[in-house]
Amino acid sequence: MSDTAKAIRTVHALLTDGTTAHIRPAVPADHARVRAFYEEMSPQNLRLRFFGVSRGSARLAADRMCKAPAPAGYHGLVAEIGGQLVGLAEYERADGSELAEIALAVGDNWHHRGLGTLLLEHLVSAARAAGITAFTADALSENHEVLKVFADLGLRTARRFDGPEVHCTVQLTEDETYLTAVEERGRASDVASLVPVLRPRSVAVVGAGRKPGSVGRAILRNLCGGGYTGRLYAVHPKATAILGVHAYPSVTALPQTPDLVVVAVPAAEIGAVATECGKAGVHALLVVTAGLDADQAAGLLTTCRSHGMRLVGPNCLGLANTEDAVRLDATFAAAHPRPGTCGVAVQSGGVGIALLGGLARLGIGVSGFVSLGDKYDVSGNDLLQWWESDGSTDLALLHLESFGNPRAFSRTARRVTRRMPVLTVDAGRTEAGRRAAASHTAAAATRTMTRQALFTQAGVTATRTIPELLDTAALLHAQPLPPGPRVAVVTNAGGAGVLAADACAEAGLTVPAFDATLAGELLAVLPEGASAANPVDATAAVTESELRACIDRLTATGAVDAVLVALVPTAVSAATGDDLVRSVTHAPGPPSSRRTRTVAAVLLDQAEPVRLLPSGAGHVPAYADPQAAARALAHAVARATWLARPAGTVPDLDDIDSARAHDLVARWLATHESGGWLDPRTGAALLDCYGIPQLPWAWAETEDEAVIAAERLQGPDGLTVMKAYWPGLLHKTQQHAVHLDLRGNSQVRAAWRDFETRFSGRLTGVVVQPLARRGIELLAGVVQDAVFGPLVLFGLGGTATDVLADRAARLAPLTDHDVHDLITAPRCAPLLFGEGGTGPVDLAGLEQLLLRLSRMASELPQLAEADLNPVLAWPDGVAAVDARVRLTPARAQDPHLRRLR
Repeated sequence: MSDTAKAIRTVHALLTDGTTAHIRPAVPADHARVRAFYEEMSPQNLRLRFFGVSRGSARLAADRMCKAPAPAGYHGLVAEIGGQLVGLAEYERADGSELAEIALAVGDNWHHRGLGTLLLEHLVSAARAAGITAFTADALSENHEVLKVFADLGLRTARRFDGPEVHCTVQLTEDETYLTAVEERGRASDVASLVPVLRPRSVAVVGAGRKPGSVGRAILRNLCGGGYTGRLYAVHPKATAILGVHAYPSVTALPQTPDLVVVAVPAAEIGAVATECGKAGVHALLVVTAGLDADQAAGLLTTCRSHGMRLVGPNCLGLANTEDAVRLDATFAAAHPRPGTCGVAVQSGGVGIALLGGLARLGIGVSGFVSLGDKYDVSGNDLLQWWESDGSTDLALLHLESFGNPRAFSRTARRVTRRMPVLTVDAGRTEAGRRAAASHTAAAATRTMTRQALFTQAGVTATRTIPELLDTAALLHAQPLPPGPRVAVVTNAGGAGVLAADACAEAGLTVPAFDATLAGELLAVLPEGASAANPVDATAAVTESELRACIDRLTATGAVDAVLVALVPTAVSAATGDDLVRSVTHAPGPPSSRRTRTVAAVLLDQAEPVRLLPSGAGHVPAYADPQAAARALAHAVARATWLARPAGTVPDLDDIDSARAHDLVARWLATHESGGWLDPRTGAALLDCYGIPQLPWAWAETEDEAVIAAERLQGPDGLTVMKAYWPGLLHKTQQHAVHLDLRGNSQVRAAWRDFETRFSGRLTGVVVQPLARRGIELLAGVVQDAVFGPLVLFGLGGTATDVLADRAARLAPLTDHDVHDLITAPRCAPLLFGEGGTGPVDLAGLEQLLLRLSRMASELPQLAEADLNPVLAWPDGVAAVDARVRLTPARAQDPHLRRLR
């Protein structure tokens, strides 16, 4: 087995029809099966593969693919479905070449299901990891199918015709076109695989007891009571019917193979039930059982993979689809989900029940609900893709405690959230188990910051609590998005207006003062004594018609983006019979003339935290708390801002020497097998590979070398700095391992001797630098997260960085928008733009530094941490003054490769 094969091992992935394929490297034991695969191929397909119909070709092809050991530069993949070998792909690379010749074969019965494309995607990933830049392939010009596979792959392909043959060259450069093509193929396959889960034609429940009280019986009751439109069965060893549903002793005894089997048996029985379902040809399992141990869990997933079954759970509440054509309620919730347009996916059953209840109270309801539980297989990413194409969902709510493939989630969410709001509860914000970190950058990179970066970049609306999630969902469901943060506050009680205005300001919204013209127009329709300064105090004497006219004027002006109406009941309105709430919900005139700005209400006497008030044009959300309303408005503004900005791109960078960087990392890890912190010279060399600017420096191992370095590097003021170094030294300031303001040879020698005395037996050398001119001290760094990938951090630097904690983070690779957001997010950002009288710093240079850090982190999975602190920023440039880099042995994982978890 080749090194590439060892790195890839085995994966499962989906074909276009949702079938699960097992893809793995070929091994010597496959010889007989590979040979039989070719020998059983039709003469026509055999001719297209080998340009002839010689049965000896099968033996030669098997010899090449299964040779032990695999020749250098060769890599072969096999695809299996249900234990049957159904496809092969291979490349062979000539010595020293960056090109590799490929061959592809698909079994006669498996054409037109995306198998060849899937094998090629995996072959491309393996080739890139091996440093191959292009594939070459020869095909007969009549082999339209394979030529179409190459053309549709998403990679740049050139063709050269030579008689009856076509010579193809496929460039392996990974660009947005290719990633989008892979993403679309993955979406189609994912959706197809979920049809038996969410639109099953038949369902069987295993574990529905004859007596009340069992979970399985509760699910069967909900399936019956919910009006499931397909065929429904129960499986019970003794009963012939349960709740009026025909029961059979086993899955294999059922009159038909069900699409979906609900499993509600003890953990010890899960393995046997799953195996029986797999052998029977069941397409999907919903396992609600909790308490599986590690062996039972592994066995369940292995069985599902080997038989091509999708799996929801275990340890979950169930799932539901409220579409009229399905009406599937396979949950053990106390009430049926209310039909609606919101897709809900949760890991916690309790959170799921809360969301179902809240959405029902609001009248929004759900299109689909999936309790993911321990999430062995079906994930939030799968469901986003389902809702994107189901034709019923216009709002997605997620509660995810973990991410299997955050980069895949990010790409999916970026796409889906442009079509519908995607909201989540940011669970696990106070994680106490993060590892102890040695550098400032790693200490800053909490899992909370990582998740927030993921949500921000993907356009996902992240809330802190379930009530906040429902508050925001109500607004996004019922009202147009505000185009900006300007809010007009209107009230019939001054105190309520103050509370609402304060809440808006605290949420990051603005409450602008009105100009004289608009104020005059408002006062003209309001009662005497009213104030139009924003907040607009309409007084307790305001009538329904006067308040409606005020709101209509505000929604028609371009001076504000949203109107928040805060009302309290008064004896005045009660005596006149006016319903002030009606002025918020009912605007006169035809639909075309109705309000186009966001309108929300705060009803301080309201019992419910939030409700939707019927309106002529839909609904208006009403909140009991001004802060809840303001937070919801702020989320809506953030979504509108994200949607208004075009998708970012990862900029091209010059002066990057990736090959030298990979070689440097490989050579260093060859002598440091466990990894560790790079010495100053190696660390600086790695930063140089990516053009990251550093303050001039020199390495010295003797007193005389230090003096010579100081003479060469001293600036116009004649001052230098000396920093001690020994392996394991990280925080030099804490060790008093830095001497500043050294002038002349005598001070340089004195500094050396001080280090030599205090750090005797440890000191291996010093770094000498010129004393840097005054600038803004910043922190820039990278942390490689085991789940999320590389995270780029930026903020205020210097010795106080951990105390002030003023920094932001984004996941790499950074786009042009990401790097702008990263620079503007910290509280210190105004200093960078010139506030304080120092003038703006070199923002373009700062962006370049962060983009180059991002590139380095994206290309080098071995880069565990890089901590540049401080980075000095001046009007005419930026430079890293101190840098620490840690490497660990790690293999690159292709985050875009299609595979099941």
